Amino acid sequence: MPSKPKRTESAEPQIAPAQVDTPGASVRKLAGEEDIRRRAYEIYLGRGEQPGHDLDDWLQAERELETKPLFRTQAG
Repeated sequence: MPSKPKRTESAEPQIAPAQVDTPGASVRKLAGEEDIRRRAYEIYLGRGEQPGHDLDDWLQAERELETKPLFRTQAG
């Protein structure tokens, strides 16, 4: 019976830089997770508190906050 080759890798999982930068990470940089949570709850309330749409509410909140300007300039 042939023996299996020994593994030389460490027990620690290796994370490549591409795995760290997830699509949602850029949104969290622009809008904090707490802001997204708050907006998703507002959407939920506006929909009449109907359960079962939490993911849709979260994604809509992310989209809204992603496109929201970071700074407002005052006219005049």
